[in-house]
Amino acid sequence: MEFKMVGTATGFSKNVASRKFFALAVTASLVLLGPLHASAQEKQYLLGTADKLRIRVAEWQPADGTIRNWDVINGDYSVGVSGSLSLPFIGQLDVAGKTTGQVGEEIGAQLQSKFALRNLPSASVEIAQFRPVFLTGDVQTPGEYPYAPNVTVLKAVSLAGGLRRSDAGQRFARDFINARGDAAVYDDQRGRLLARQARLQAEVRGDTEIAKTPALEKILNIDALLESENALMKSRSERYTLQLKALTDLRQLLETEVESLQKKSETQNRQLQLANEDKEKVNRLNEQGLALAQRRISAEERAAEVESTLLDIDTSSLRAKQDINKAMQDEINLRNDWVAQRSKELQDTEAELQKLNLQLGTSRELMSEALAQSAEAIRFDPTGKSASITYVIVREEGGQSKEIKADETTPVQPGDVIKVSSDVLMQ
Repeated sequence: MEFKMVGTATGFSKNVASRKFFALAVTASLVLLGPLHASAQEKQYLLGTADKLRIRVAEWQPADGTIRNWDVINGDYSVGVSGSLSLPFIGQLDVAGKTTGQVGEEIGAQLQSKFALRNLPSASVEIAQFRPVFLTGDVQTPGEYPYAPNVTVLKAVSLAGGLRRSDAGQRFARDFINARGDAAVYDDQRGRLLARQARLQAEVRGDTEIAKTPALEKILNIDALLESENALMKSRSERYTLQLKALTDLRQLLETEVESLQKKSETQNRQLQLANEDKEKVNRLNEQGLALAQRRISAEERAAEVESTLLDIDTSSLRAKQDINKAMQDEINLRNDWVAQRSKELQDTEAELQKLNLQLGTSRELMSEALAQSAEAIRFDPTGKSASITYVIVREEGGQSKEIKADETTPVQPGDVIKVSSDVLMQ
């Protein structure tokens, strides 16, 4: 990691301070480009052992208007059994029971303190992988499974292959349950993808709200999904607008600086003219023996000093013009990237939808086949009136384990142990 000191030209500290203010606005908006897909649940999520975090640290360099990436710290880290992270320069950092935002603030504060940095580094911390959940009991494949936000008991059981078959006579019933569980997962994913697709289409069109089409009306919890997507679209639009405004303000500031330097150059040119005239007079007097050599040297030094100052002003003006061109190019790139990213996300979403529709169709065909082959399969209806299925979640809270009665819709948290027991009520 490279550390460097960048000096500023004498006489331009006010302009540099003004440029720093607007440059910080650009940095703030860039740092906000952290993960856009984080859910409300993740924002309130408290870290624990076995969580894997992705950490990115960046620092604004006001002297040259760039952003330094702390590559030596950037990367993925796992929370150890002691509830801490081991980070370069920082060492052991206790993160258990904290949110990702709190961890990011602490990383930035510690780096600033250890390296005596003038500006606080911006640390972005996101959850790369949650600690797993565990399934045991009457499931097809007991064991450890990766956790994902918004997982319910039914989805977790589906990951484990559904309920375990008690005997050979229940093969079709088990197939029906597995297919029904897969279809529920696919339906949920499809609803979210359709809501995301509607949001991306609205962004591409430049709309301020997501249009609620007849296809979206059929989706369960569509109002909540659209509300979340609308909030995300508004947040992304505000960040994009803020970045454009910051670049525009920076360009205007630089243009004002160029104008100021031009006026200063005109003043220096007049001073140089006067200095040269004075030098010529002194030279004539010196040739006539009426002026001292010291006065001649002084006049020449003054003229040289004015010429040097004028050269510095011209250099600063050229540098500011280069910065203006860069700001204009950054603005063009930002606009192009915005459109390209929305289009790419829309293409990926449509591809995921196509794949998911095929999976959903297959699951529904399997459910229909199971019902056609075995009358017992229909006893496993969503109401639970024809089957006795019991779910118990064992959860660690405050250092102690407690059992929680659950059903198929109960949300699962990372680290939970789900005990499943099922009894078929034969009629």
